[in-house]
Amino acid sequence: MRRLPSLNGLRAFEAAARHGSFTAAAAELHVSQAAISRMVKLLEERLGFALFDRRANALVLTERGRALQPALTEAFDGIARRVEQVSAMRAGPVLTVGMGATVAVRWLIPRLSSFHLAHPEIEVRIATGGAGAPMNDDWTCAVLLGDGQWPGYEAERLFSSSLQPVCAPRLAAELRGPADLAGATLLHVSHWGEDWPRWLAAAGVAEPSSKGLSFGSYAMTLQAAIDGVGVALAPRLYILDDIAAGRLATPFGLAVPMVLSWYLVYRASRREDAGFGPFRDWLYAVCAEVG
Repeated sequence: MRRLPSLNGLRAFEAAARHGSFTAAAAELHVSQAAISRMVKLLEERLGFALFDRRANALVLTERGRALQPALTEAFDGIARRVEQVSAMRAGPVLTVGMGATVAVRWLIPRLSSFHLAHPEIEVRIATGGAGAPMNDDWTCAVLLGDGQWPGYEAERLFSSSLQPVCAPRLAAELRGPADLAGATLLHVSHWGEDWPRWLAAAGVAEPSSKGLSFGSYAMTLQAAIDGVGVALAPRLYILDDIAAGRLATPFGLAVPMVLSWYLVYRASRREDAGFGPFRDWLYAVCAEVG
């Protein structure tokens, strides 16, 4: 059982300590200055020690007052934030979908409005993980790239994709064939080091002697390609929208299939969660465009 002094007294003390004034604390809490002074005095009596050194023209915290005030401010700020969060909560079901940041930004989120229009009562929250977006039990489900093996989870294959070179349209116009990549800057994703060697082998050309540039994600690599830095190699689902908008172009038609696929991953117990069924149906419908 918690043994706490008066919460009104604690609140009055915290406001007065933060403002350095009973008058300012009274204005914040919408009570009189006398009420603040009285509540703080009662709190000090309950605690058995002084919190303020009351001087003629100043209100100075004692050593114990200085030790107590920061923890109270943090606690009251936390309560205020939580109340705001709870007040903003929607009454309908909440669906938390985990995935890698690049597939979220470059594929799912641009298409999410159609799900919202069909199911405005379902709140979708996108959560992203690090490299590989490891599964998190706080998620309702996840869209993850892998080999289909997530022990303890259901994994339904959604789609695979293919890797294709892309670059700024101006640069694409200068590339006549894959052999021209010998003079181009190749943009690599650091943790997918086998991408370019596989594509170049399929194209029948040797790897350029220059190592090019390396980035920590497909998102950064593709932004560099859009900016004309060099030629990137990426899954088609990451580049569909940029090609359609004219930000990127494919200098060559050759695309090589990816080894891994994207899966819908979830605990079997989540199958009956509100919102999961409609989202799963919608997800399968939008996956048809990926190639």
